[in-house]
Amino acid sequence: MPKKKSLTTRRVLALFLTYITLCVAGGVVSSILFVPGVMSVNSVVKSVVPSLRVDGIDFDVTALPQKSRLYASDGKTVIATFYAQNRTVVPLRRISQYMQQAMVAREDRRFFEHSGVDVQGVMRAFVQTFIKKSDMQGGSSLTQQYVKNVLMIKAREDNDPISEYHAAESTVARKLREMLIAIQMEKKYSKLEILQGYLNVAQFGSNNLYGVETAAKRYFNTTAANLNLVQAATIASITKNPSRYDPSIEENQPESQKQRNIVLDLMLRQNFISQKEHDDAVTTPIKSTLNIQHEVANVGCQAAGDAAFFCDYVTKKILNSREFGKTTVARQKLLNEGGLDIYTTMDITANTTAMNTARATIPVNDPSGFEVSIAAIKPGTGEVLGFGSNRIYDATDAARSDPTHTAINYAVDEQDGGGLGWQIGSTWKPINLVAWMLAGKSINQPVRTNTFYNNTEFSCARYKGIGRWSVRNSDGGTVNPETPLMGLVHSHNTIQAAMGAQLKLCAVAEAAKTLGYHNSPIGQEDVFSKNSLNPPMVIGAVQASPLTMANIYATLGANGVQCDPIAIKRVIDKNGRRLRVPSANCHQAIPKKIAQTVAYAINQGVAQPSGVAHAAQLAGGRKTFAKTGTNEQYYMTTAGFVPNKISAFVAIGNAEVQKSFNNMRINGVYRSAWYGVYIATPAWKKFMDDYLKAANVPIDNEYGKPDSKYMAGGKMPSLTPQMRQEDSAEQQRKRDEDARRQAAQDQAQAQANQGAASTDPATGGSSVTGDGRTSTSSGSTYGNTDGTGDASSDDN
Repeated sequence: MPKKKSLTTRRVLALFLTYITLCVAGGVVSSILFVPGVMSVNSVVKSVVPSLRVDGIDFDVTALPQKSRLYASDGKTVIATFYAQNRTVVPLRRISQYMQQAMVAREDRRFFEHSGVDVQGVMRAFVQTFIKKSDMQGGSSLTQQYVKNVLMIKAREDNDPISEYHAAESTVARKLREMLIAIQMEKKYSKLEILQGYLNVAQFGSNNLYGVETAAKRYFNTTAANLNLVQAATIASITKNPSRYDPSIEENQPESQKQRNIVLDLMLRQNFISQKEHDDAVTTPIKSTLNIQHEVANVGCQAAGDAAFFCDYVTKKILNSREFGKTTVARQKLLNEGGLDIYTTMDITANTTAMNTARATIPVNDPSGFEVSIAAIKPGTGEVLGFGSNRIYDATDAARSDPTHTAINYAVDEQDGGGLGWQIGSTWKPINLVAWMLAGKSINQPVRTNTFYNNTEFSCARYKGIGRWSVRNSDGGTVNPETPLMGLVHSHNTIQAAMGAQLKLCAVAEAAKTLGYHNSPIGQEDVFSKNSLNPPMVIGAVQASPLTMANIYATLGANGVQCDPIAIKRVIDKNGRRLRVPSANCHQAIPKKIAQTVAYAINQGVAQPSGVAHAAQLAGGRKTFAKTGTNEQYYMTTAGFVPNKISAFVAIGNAEVQKSFNNMRINGVYRSAWYGVYIATPAWKKFMDDYLKAANVPIDNEYGKPDSKYMAGGKMPSLTPQMRQEDSAEQQRKRDEDARRQAAQDQAQAQANQGAASTDPATGGSSVTGDGRTSTSSGSTYGNTDGTGDASSDDN
């Protein structure tokens, strides 16, 4: 720090004259310097002292940064708060008279007499600072203090530490600027307006606490309007030293009580209160008056608990949406300072159930390290209901060293704070069925299948196939011929390939896009991108987020009405105005008859004992619409819906890198090979059953009535006895092989446990066969198309 300059008589006189000249309240100088109603605060100050840099600073007493709140769908439960400064602005009429009087008594007893600068206060400060050579004294009027606070706020908003330093430094230059602005402010705003501004801008405690409304809530669990004398005096006493006089800190309470009583003395001296009121108040122990409301130190999503991943999704939507500002910086500022009330679509029951299900399926600290991701959405509305994850939300640097902590929501797209997506496997197959019916074809029409295809068979305007694709069912070979309906019930792959070859790949991709499908990775979202527009797409060799897939199934469960996912219902700004929010853009994407027929086909995969999704049957005899999936040995998925109520998608695997499930112990259960029905399907069923019960959703089994046009049969293509025998023999061989493998596995498990039985927490120990394994032997992300690939689907 530079040494203070010695004071000569000339310098003392100059400083004194400067102080006095500027402090003639309402006098000649202010009349000469300022022209009321003509020049703004900024322009006047700049004209007098051009170097004081006040351009672009808004001194409006109502334009203060305020915290924003994020609410659940009930409109009452606060999920999270966001703020640069923890403040809730209230008008003066909603601040108790005691609070107004206490602040004037404490900070500026001549507030209603001067014109922005208190001459007597400045004289006292001058003598103490320059004559007695003590530390820099205040002498600032309440108006000057308001100006100082606004200058500091502006510096922080601009991330300008130099300006912030100058706004707070104890120098004559700073005082000069404050005085100039204060005098002009008093010509523009009334005393009561300035008092309102100060009561809302001032700091009233440690931990980023600003404004009397926030202070009233923090210390007394009340509002500024209801503050009594003792409470008001306590709050008014804090501003001199917010950290030292904060009464919520126990060691501060003796000094806080002393400062409170000083305020009460000042209020008595200025005739704001009677002697009896004073005496009763000063004898009241401060500790007995407090009702501290402990807030989590962290703000934003970090403090949102189980709602943190949903919170993060909402904030990403705000930062990515032009409705909230032209730039990301402007949107972030609006969120942190705009005093927004953001009403979201998060259903507390759905979100809590999803989180509980994810962590019950694979605990957070499970040695396997596999992730569980769940997304739920309401059909026909686009409203996102909740997310589930077996990870702990953590946006701090500490998350980098702890694999159980992350701020990545693997249930959403990469641009919304998610990952690269999940290979969804057989849950894609209903999309093929939609494309089939959009082409006017029947799902009972027999189709010739094969175990290999020339990729030219899939060619279309935007895809030119080369090479050959080898594909088989999980139980070996193919069923030839097979109807699309039974192909979905048993989740066979070869029928999907045959349908894709007939339709051509562009028609399948267009149907997916119509239903709302897009890839998760940034820059590859379009289903027509080269990374996804390949023949293995028809068996789910694509990467999508659980939310995208839940939304596709929501379209099928809403009579073909497709909506974009939305997380925000409405936003009200600090002035009570309703802001525009992203629209769900709901529209009839596919005919109702097709949606109902696809729903019927999906249900048959559950209703038929041989259906691959039979284990997904929901409780209470509720008609169930669910589809399972397994992509190679890396990802397990299940999707499904309750018509017009909820659609959910469960994905399990390692979202960062491919990690095999084979020979893994998950949640205490070992298997040599895992399928979606072993763990993803029970997780989906648990989530749906628990949510439907908690939300008291009635059973309605009327949905899913197929249209006769799409159910019409056709002539079965002729097969030679040899072809039928080969198909049957191959399937039986595969079943026998699976049975031997499972028996050996069970024996090894029994020996490892020394005779103790191991119960699968997902299936209750029941034996369930495979569910739809999609594999691409090339190991590429989206499947192999060069003639060397092999794909299979286990859905027996």
